[in-house]
Amino acid sequence: MKTVKKTLTYSVMHLTVAFCVAFALTRNWQAALAIGLVEPLFQTVAFALHERAWAAAERRADGRPAAA
Repeated sequence: MKTVKKTLTYSVMHLTVAFCVAFALTRNWQAALAIGLVEPLFQTVAFALHERAWAAAERRADGRPAAA
């Protein structure tokens, strides 16, 4: 559950930052919105996979079997 909460809060933060950066670069709110929505979606998936990989690595380092 912690990973889900972290992923959701990270995605909201990332969406906001991506929109603001895209708007600062383009001065076009439609382009900024498109970039701000698409890029964080992919990044959120990458973050979730990254968290799972780290958790699996920690389990292996502790000598525990990987989760199914």
